[in-house]
Parts: sequence; C-alpha cells; structure tokens
Amino acid sequence: MVPADPLGIIAGAGELPLAIARTLHEDGRPVFVLALDGIADAPGLNEFPHAWASLGDVGTVVRLLKEAGCSEVTLAGRVARPDFSKLKLDGLGAQYIARILAAAFKGDDALLRAVVSMFEKQGFRVTGTSDLTRALLAPAGVLGLLKPQSEALTDIRHGFKVVRALGALDVGQAAVVAGGLVLAVEAAEGTDAMLKRVAGLPATLRGSITARRGVLVKAMKPHQERRVDLPVIGARTIELASAAGLAGVAFQPEAVLILNRPRIVELANNAGLFVFGISGPDAAGG
Repeated sequence: MVPADPLGIIAGAGELPLAIARTLHEDGRPVFVLALDGIADAPGLNEFPHAWASLGDVGTVVRLLKEAGCSEVTLAGRVARPDFSKLKLDGLGAQYIARILAAAFKGDDALLRAVVSMFEKQGFRVTGTSDLTRALLAPAGVLGLLKPQSEALTDIRHGFKVVRALGALDVGQAAVVAGGLVLAVEAAEGTDAMLKRVAGLPATLRGSITARRGVLVKAMKPHQERRVDLPVIGARTIELASAAGLAGVAFQPEAVLILNRPRIVELANNAGLFVFGISGPDAAGG
C-alpha cells in the first residue's frame, strides 16, 4: 500500500532527486521537494510541489517539510562540504552546529549520520533511496551488448580491492584501474572530476577511443549508512568514462544507483563500453 502522505525529498545537486521524484510519482506516491538554494540544479524539480531553503536554515527546512505534511524524508543529491565558518545559520541550525562540526572532523560518513540524526530528532523518519525506489538499484550482470574480457575482469577485481580500502578510510567510492595500475581514486572531488583527470593522462596508460582499456569501479563503503550517499551511475558517468578511453564501468549490485538505465545502455553500446554488475567476493570483499 502506497503511503498517503508526501515524501519529503531534500534535494542536493545532480539528477538523483528528480529521478526519485519521478519514480515515486509513477508509483502513485506524492512527493514534496525541498530544494537546497544554490545547490539543487536538476531541471524539472519544479514539476513537483516544492520550496527552496538555504543549507543553514534548518528551522525553515523543518517547517516547510511539516507544512507540506511530510513525516518521512530522504536526502538525495550531492552537497559539497560547506565552509562552516561562513555558513549562515538560523536558530535551529545553531543548536546543531557543534554536533555537526564534531562529526565532520571524523569523515563524511560520520557527518551524514549526524545530519540523519538531526532530522530524526525533529520527528522525521529518514528513508534511503534503495528502500523507496528499488527500481533505481543496479542489478547484477551485463547491462548492454558488451561483456568485460579477461584483462578487464582482472582490473575490476583489483579495482574493488582499492575501493574497499578507500571506503574503509571513508575516502571515496570509486577508482579507475588499467592494466593493473591504479590511475585515479575518488576523493572529495567526485567521480566526474576524477574521470576528467584520467582523460588527461597519457593514452598509453588509459587507452583511447579506438583502443579501449581500463575500468571505472564503483562500490558502497563498508559499514556505510545506506540511507544516504549511495554511489550513483548516470549518463554523464558513461560519457566521461568513454572520453577517458576506458573499456567499461563495473559496480557492486544492489549497492549502486543507476539513473535512466535505457539511456546508459544506449550510450555504452554506442561508445563500445561494457556496464557490468559483479556480485560475490569480488564486489563485496568476502
């Protein structure tokens, strides 16, 4: 049974908030989008009931969500870590800033857990995207015409080891490996910027559009709070992986979100890339 009350989508940057809103709308669930001022950027958010508020206006965010009838919220989209010394806070934001700052020094996962806790203390139930829209979860297996060959499979396995090590340190959720060599790891800059860096490396390291090699690997951090910050693969991911001369993209099934799967498959097939979800110990670290 679909809940009658609207889901509050606290929207950061990228396609994910809009993808969630559209998927739930198709399923008959009403939504209310609370778009973060200067951060949310997906065209189409205004298709749904919505309002805007600044990142530090916690009281305004809470009030708008409750006025819209939301008892359940989800946090979706990228939010760059702000300069806390310049963040303008309202009264409720000021109450929580000490806890948020303390968590921020422990890493991104601790910071996100603190934000989730803040909304829970205000009476909201915080739900993860994977529980709301399972259709967005990446499946196991090949998502297109191409399959990874033996060298790519070796790079994928090594890539998962690297990403698990990164995740254990709360650093990032992605890496690029080619011929057994780690070309890049994701940190605060995000996957897109990492792929752009890879595209600037010599083609002898990363391959080229005519002689593709190397893989992008994405996986969830070990012990990650699944309700926020799951890795995302969108059309832009495929475009940038293609421009970097990579052979494909691999991911941990049921732990990564795929946005607009038909478009991703089309782009990958046209560019000659594989898109592959690998389960078992190679992905999960067993």
